Amino acid sequence: MGSDDLFKKRKLRAAKEKRKKTERKNHDRVLIVCEGEKTEPFYFNGLRSAYKLDTANIKITGDCGSDPMSIVDKAIEEYEKSKQDGNCFDRVYCVFDKDAHPKYQDAINKIKQLSTGKNKKPFFAVCSVPCFEYWLLLHFVYTTQPFSASGKNSIADNVIKELKKYIPTYEKGQEDIFILLHDKLEFAIKNAHKANGEAIKNNTDNPSTSIIELVEYLIKLKE
Repeated sequence: MGSDDLFKKRKLRAAKEKRKKTERKNHDRVLIVCEGEKTEPFYFNGLRSAYKLDTANIKITGDCGSDPMSIVDKAIEEYEKSKQDGNCFDRVYCVFDKDAHPKYQDAINKIKQLSTGKNKKPFFAVCSVPCFEYWLLLHFVYTTQPFSASGKNSIADNVIKELKKYIPTYEKGQEDIFILLHDKLEFAIKNAHKANGEAIKNNTDNPSTSIIELVEYLIKLKE
């Protein structure tokens, strides 16, 4: 192969890489770190697929345990790695439940600390109270009734019990959960905004969910 051919191939390869980098810069690069290994990642993977969002730009992981602080620590680790690789995330979302986690407020405070000040980072807390299933429930019904533990049932168990009135076969880690609920998404968005407004008005967080903020942001990326 002649030197001219080699030069042309290298030039084409360099142009292709430059084009890829430019395309990536035209869209936010997003990291979503979830509390669960299955339920939440399956939901957001389903959303990403339904709206044909670039998998190279949106990384979703739940490989970090369920403790809110472990989620924040994983997010920091991934964010710093992306900086070192020269392909830094534009936004980092930490998705976790309040449930009965003792370090819930510590995680909220840590994210506030990261996202403010001179060296602030693009970190966002995406919390559900009591749990992620409250967001799923809003796809079927508007409710602001506070949830609590009862008997042998945890607070999350009681949200799931309510959800099973509408999805009798629901189980955590249901892979097709977004597809199952996609046609009800507009109703859920409306309900979430209304419920969150009511929670602020009543000076409570039970129930409430900021999943809506991440969902709307991802949908707008497609637009």
